Amino acid sequence: MTTQFYFMTPPTTNSSPLILISRFISNFFNPLTSLFLYYVYYSYLHYGWQQALLEFLPILFILILPITIWIYWNVKKGNYTNMDVSNRNQRKSLYMIIALALLLYVAINYLMDGQIDLTILFLFVLLIMMQISNFYIKSSMHTALNFYAAALFYTFDPPVGLIWCGIAILVGITRVVLKRHTVSEVLMGTALALTASFAYLYTDNLLNAGV
Repeated sequence: MTTQFYFMTPPTTNSSPLILISRFISNFFNPLTSLFLYYVYYSYLHYGWQQALLEFLPILFILILPITIWIYWNVKKGNYTNMDVSNRNQRKSLYMIIALALLLYVAINYLMDGQIDLTILFLFVLLIMMQISNFYIKSSMHTALNFYAAALFYTFDPPVGLIWCGIAILVGITRVVLKRHTVSEVLMGTALALTASFAYLYTDNLLNAGV
């Protein structure tokens, strides 16, 4: 049996402009890309290139590459249907791997810098909430992670954060158009992301206020 492999959303027989545009938006603003763009923009504003590189390399080698390789390997092995990991049962192992990677990053970052990376910590919280919800409904990870990215942007550049919130809404719509998720699954992803995002913003404000 031949396994079909797609890096992003698999092509459909429908090539209408709406489907093509939705596929492009959904593929470009996938969770890993959105978080990658956040770290690039944040580093550009706050660090020199050497410090930015030092900050980004652990994220690349502990989070982005291992998770991407894990998904790719499981798609090739036939354990996952596609790179979106659209099957609810298949997501159980994916959530576990992502959670382990996030915890490993938090631990290493704490040992190196002596402080906990709140962005990754609350991303872990969001992931745990999504894992629990996965027992009942397949929450949209694309939608959830883009709303969370919007909250991250908002902490240091509110206009960009609001723009990214619009992007998250657009991504959620494309997931329904492409039939990767139902409206309920997109709304669940949104609700979970807003909960984690508000918790992150509240904590960040408290720490910045010196409380």
